[in-house]
Amino acid sequence: MIKRVGTINALWHFAIWLAALFLLAKVGAGNLKLSWGGLFYVDALSALLILTTATVTFAAALFSLSYIAADLAQGKISPAKALWYYLLFNLFAGAMFLVPLINNLGFLWMAIELTTLISSFLVGFYNTKHSVEAAWKYLIICSVGITLALFGAILFTYALQSATGLKSLNWTVLLASAGQLNPNLVKAAFIFILVGYGTKAGLAPLHTWLPDAHSQAISPVSAMLSGVLLKCSLYAILRYGIVVTACCGAPFYSRLMLFFGLFSLAVACIFIITQKDLKRLLAYSSIEHLGLIAVGIGLNSPLALFGALLHLFNHAVSKALMFFGAGRIAQAYGTHDLSKISGVTRALPVTGTALLIGSCALIGFPPGAIFISEFYLVSAAFVGGHYLIGGLLLGWLAVIGGALLYHFGKVLFGKPLTQPVSPAEPIGSWLSYGFLLIFIIGLGIFIPNVLRQSLNAAVGVLRGS
Repeated sequence: MIKRVGTINALWHFAIWLAALFLLAKVGAGNLKLSWGGLFYVDALSALLILTTATVTFAAALFSLSYIAADLAQGKISPAKALWYYLLFNLFAGAMFLVPLINNLGFLWMAIELTTLISSFLVGFYNTKHSVEAAWKYLIICSVGITLALFGAILFTYALQSATGLKSLNWTVLLASAGQLNPNLVKAAFIFILVGYGTKAGLAPLHTWLPDAHSQAISPVSAMLSGVLLKCSLYAILRYGIVVTACCGAPFYSRLMLFFGLFSLAVACIFIITQKDLKRLLAYSSIEHLGLIAVGIGLNSPLALFGALLHLFNHAVSKALMFFGAGRIAQAYGTHDLSKISGVTRALPVTGTALLIGSCALIGFPPGAIFISEFYLVSAAFVGGHYLIGGLLLGWLAVIGGALLYHFGKVLFGKPLTQPVSPAEPIGSWLSYGFLLIFIIGLGIFIPNVLRQSLNAAVGVLRGS
């Protein structure tokens, strides 16, 4: 029965992925805007996040087939708990799909808070001491952050009402009236938005929940947390940032994004070098890449924004692959302690090969997709005359790349310290690896016109056009 439920779940998310592709072609490449009754609103930026969400959730649904089966076989979970997992999986995915569809700022806040409440059960899924502690830490810190974001939304609504008399929580109404808003009030409101949603997005120094939650969550969910959930909160920041730019000009917004982006890179650099746990290593890598995206947003040129949005998708598929591989290693070896794992390419050839390609892509080696988006971001810094920022990016990327190369070199190569307890490579793992590798390698060689046009249209949205 569990296998049948997992198969139906994978087919369902494949259908959603096809619909997301159609939506991107219709809205993104066509540069259209769709609205339903003022509550729902979709433009190119929304369509890009929907496709990103659909891609990662479909891959996670595929990987869950073999992952849940292995947990059942090892006695880690019961059949009833496996059904509970699939229910939570779809509730979590549904909440994340709601975020880019909603126009109303109040419902946007509710959708993001809903993702926290649902995913906290998936973080503490195994009911171990560490997983329950991580779930509570995640729930408390992110709830405090989201409360600050709510206060920011209330201030934005007050600014709209005091300037225009309008009582609306719709983002489109707020943007249309941005020129009439009190700039000082808008700046104060955005500070609360950035700190509140920035906590959920994992921007340093607001990131303290992230390494624990990502390392303790069930591995398909770790991929969804890193690949999509962080971007949902970043999406909320971007929506408010468009209003802030229209009201106060670009410098205020850009400087804040640059500060948090560069600080996140610095923090990630330190912890990646010293990390001893495989899943926590990948979690700090997520902070690094969110920092890169924030820097691209802060640079605010068309080239930088294009690179940031492309990096948003590239990081999602690359990190999903890496968390899948880490989860498979943890199941096979019974640990994700880096000091106890080596020779994965010999012990688990399929997973080892996928991790080898994924780690090279994550480090930024060509022709990986991340190399292309990082090239755009670094180029934008130097082309725009931001030589210090460009130099810092190159320096941090070099140090982080070297640290990741060292860590994954020990994990993937050499003689296995112990033989894995379950060396079989299930078909679900093969399919999920292969699906993600299409994007990781393919987008490093060629960006399809439909995606390029959609990215350009999303850049236009961010620049208020």
